[in-house]
Amino acid sequence: MMKLRCGCAYVACLLLTLPAAPGAQRPAEAVRQEREQAAREVPQLADVLALKPGMIVADIGAGGGAMSVVMAKWLGPGGRLYATDIGVEQLAEIRAAVAQAAVSNVVVLEGAESSTNLPSECCEAIFLRDVYHHLTSPHEFNASLFAALKPGGRLAIIDFPPEQGSSIPAGVPGDRGGHGILASMIVTEVTREGFRHLRTLSRWPPDDDRNRLFLVMFEKP
Repeated sequence: MMKLRCGCAYVACLLLTLPAAPGAQRPAEAVRQEREQAAREVPQLADVLALKPGMIVADIGAGGGAMSVVMAKWLGPGGRLYATDIGVEQLAEIRAAVAQAAVSNVVVLEGAESSTNLPSECCEAIFLRDVYHHLTSPHEFNASLFAALKPGGRLAIIDFPPEQGSSIPAGVPGDRGGHGILASMIVTEVTREGFRHLRTLSRWPPDDDRNRLFLVMFEKP
């Protein structure tokens, strides 16, 4: 699962997240921008999720690990951050980022197309950033998200609406309308699995009017 890890304009974000050739390293500038964006965004996300230091949180589809590292530092040594992805290269990059940052409270976990592979009721909060529109089995995956959250736990899904004329990613349900997904469709699919919809922020981060991202918030009853 790939994530947009920058706060720049949409086209620039796509350029920064184009998959690298096998074994190739991503441009240093792209990594730097992702880390800067994560440093700005994580405190806002922690506020929206009502997080407290010491909590257990999961970053699903963690990509290069920038958000995971910053969130792990925010949670502190008493907390825990699960960082998941399904790509071998992404998992290696997450582990490298964790090692470089010398954070000891990150658990890197290989996910699957239809499951988070997280332990049952392990987390007080879960977030997916630019991941949901890539899900090929949303029904099964949402059920897995529900199972991984503790009662009262919160789920934040950050994504962007489909651009007219864009192509739906391979394997993704054909009703998406292009590359991306509508917030209303996420609400329909996620609440179907038992979640309660709390609110939708039409712009994410709220202070960045250059982004096309939105945030949808849910809670497990």
